[in-house]
Amino acid sequence: MLMSMKELKYTLLTDGTSDKALIYILNWLLQECGADCAIQSEWADLSRLRIKPKSFSERISKSLELYPCDLLFIHRDAEKEPRQNRVNEIQKAIKGIAPPIAIPYICVIPVRMMEAWLLFDEAAIRRAADNPSRRQPLSLPSLKKVEQLPDPKQYLCQLLRDASGLTGGRLKKFKSKEREKIQRVAQLINDFSPLHTLSAFQALENDVKGLLKQQGFLE
Repeated sequence: MLMSMKELKYTLLTDGTSDKALIYILNWLLQECGADCAIQSEWADLSRLRIKPKSFSERISKSLELYPCDLLFIHRDAEKEPRQNRVNEIQKAIKGIAPPIAIPYICVIPVRMMEAWLLFDEAAIRRAADNPSRRQPLSLPSLKKVEQLPDPKQYLCQLLRDASGLTGGRLKKFKSKEREKIQRVAQLINDFSPLHTLSAFQALENDVKGLLKQQGFLE
């Protein structure tokens, strides 16, 4: 068995820094899929390297070198591309690594952007904006339509601004911290089960279940 029954250690490699919020979703999903053990997660922060990896294959290889793990999650936003195109890109990058990587990996490909998976919990958004008691209505999109939004990140940022109730200089200062606010939204969501209705999340869930079963981690 590759994965220990006592601990599951994974690394998340993302498109951008704000996407590390996916760790909260992945932790929840692993437990939801039956990984009833300690979960140790690491976000592959390559931004501080003096010499940055140039290719996608180099980024994957460097992530595994710096953040050794039992399981690698590789994130790419689908944006305007079909999901399979992103899967193909990841698979091509994996094949370009020599020697071949010896650990399993899972593709994490939200439709459009990761932030689409955070647009369903109004209470978490209000708390992340540090104004949970504000009564002004927030225009959360229908969960059925979040995968169709052209820019989920901008949509979430606007919701956070509206929830904050700030104006002028204080709003400008708030905007400078929106990356941290997005992380906070993900951290404050306790239940991501509404995402089960989304096609991209279903694909991720199926891959997680399949891998856990394949590695003998599920009964």
